[in-house]
Amino acid sequence: MSGFSSAWLALREPLDLAARDQAVEAAFMQRVPSAAPRMLDLASGAGSTVAALKNQLPEDTSWLLTDYDHGLLEVATSRWSTSGSGDLATLGIDLASDVEALPFSEVDAISTSAFLDLVSEPFLQRLVNCVVEAGKPFLASLSYDGRIGFEPASVLDATMRDALNHDQLSDKGFGKALGPGAAARAIDLFRCAGYQVVQGPSDWEIGPSNTGFLAEFLSGWSRVGVKYGASGEQVEAWRSGHLDQAGAGRFRCTVGHIDFAAFPGQGS
Repeated sequence: MSGFSSAWLALREPLDLAARDQAVEAAFMQRVPSAAPRMLDLASGAGSTVAALKNQLPEDTSWLLTDYDHGLLEVATSRWSTSGSGDLATLGIDLASDVEALPFSEVDAISTSAFLDLVSEPFLQRLVNCVVEAGKPFLASLSYDGRIGFEPASVLDATMRDALNHDQLSDKGFGKALGPGAAARAIDLFRCAGYQVVQGPSDWEIGPSNTGFLAEFLSGWSRVGVKYGASGEQVEAWRSGHLDQAGAGRFRCTVGHIDFAAFPGQGS
């Protein structure tokens, strides 16, 4: 699986926390036990799901965080192992090959953040099967859905958006990724399996105050634009132009994401 640095995850976490859909999380929390819940988090990275949910869960919550990157799991342990009175354990695992080995039936609920858009259709079907067979509630936050808008706009924005969306379909370690279509496909799979689904937008709202994040975000995106055929000069003008707008305090970028909660329906 392709990895992400702890520095990048720290830069994006404030945007993630602000974007998460509160109604979706509330629907999920109604299905989580009110005492000593056992949470399984997938592709946990540095523990962003814990950051988002810890104040909505009881202090005696037990977490099992999973990721391929042992270094990120160490960061998560350092951040959260001493918070509250619950337990936090980590498991280094290659989800692409071993997701069925996770203890779905032994936990009360399953969560993930910024993960589903990285996975392939076959993997997503395997994951949904694991959740449904265990009969557990599932929360998937911050799946990118392909929508991006800039204010003020640039003539290259659409080209760069298309390049990014194309790149999102590349193999991230799970086979050809679903990218912007992942959340919609996951929702369909859960509903076909008899699950109820609550969904809502969780868009990033990037403004002039997000300068550290913006510099990294646009730099990485610029490399994608060049990879898919835009000239280096065009892309540099696009990048520097938006950074100049941010420096002048007149910049906004919305990046579309979807949150959803899925849980067994009546009689399931």
